[in-house]
Amino acid sequence: MIGLIFGETDFPRYILKSIKGKKKYLIIDLTKNKSFKNEKNSYSIPIGKFGKIISLLKQNNCKKVLFAGKVQKPNFSKLGLDLKGIFYISSIIKKAKLGDASLLREIINIFKKENIKTISSTTFTPELSLSKGNYTRYKPNSEDKSDIKNALKALDKSNPYSHVQGAAIRNNSIILEKKEGTQKMLKKIKKIKNVSKGVLVKFPKKKQDFRVDLPTVGLKTLKQCKASGIKGVVLKHKRNIFLDKKKSINYANKNKMFILVK
Repeated sequence: MIGLIFGETDFPRYILKSIKGKKKYLIIDLTKNKSFKNEKNSYSIPIGKFGKIISLLKQNNCKKVLFAGKVQKPNFSKLGLDLKGIFYISSIIKKAKLGDASLLREIINIFKKENIKTISSTTFTPELSLSKGNYTRYKPNSEDKSDIKNALKALDKSNPYSHVQGAAIRNNSIILEKKEGTQKMLKKIKKIKNVSKGVLVKFPKKKQDFRVDLPTVGLKTLKQCKASGIKGVVLKHKRNIFLDKKKSINYANKNKMFILVK
């Protein structure tokens, strides 16, 4: 049996659809609204109850776990820790101060200490990770290529452990993605005068463990880009999760947008 540790976004639903009837699974539901309460073998457990989570996985012989979906970094002073949580909390807080990538690495390391292996979030959905290429009829022009280059430089200079996975650029003005997410970043870029339309670049963090928290885009992202005047999206080869592929590509073509994977 495999443990599925699910947070927000649509990605966990794709995994469930792929795995049902093929693998036995247990769901640890970390979503705010208990999104998976109607699924079989689903348990909504506060993230601070680390001991309960680990015990439940071991009781059900889950030797592997898969993380999918976004989980907000908790307020550590209000976690309501159990004994196992208390045991690990000092190392978790220490790593959290370095950034999200460091925190996730520590959580993976804790599971490893408990003899539970973390597998890639795309294990059962490899088709959701795009390879190199341009996926629409429209390609970036010279101005777009310059924007892409500058956005990548800005991402490269950011904290390698931080939550930054995206950069939006317009008229040489770059806005990096904050913990609030892509949508708010795009709302900020929309306010910049639209001399050129701009580009969204979504790349993983430099110090990221690629088994978890890959940049995720889809039809919803493209619609947000369109509303913000962004004309193209750039992803990293095999380091992305791309939802609603057919609908997204059709939407991009219809709206003269490009989807480039480098």
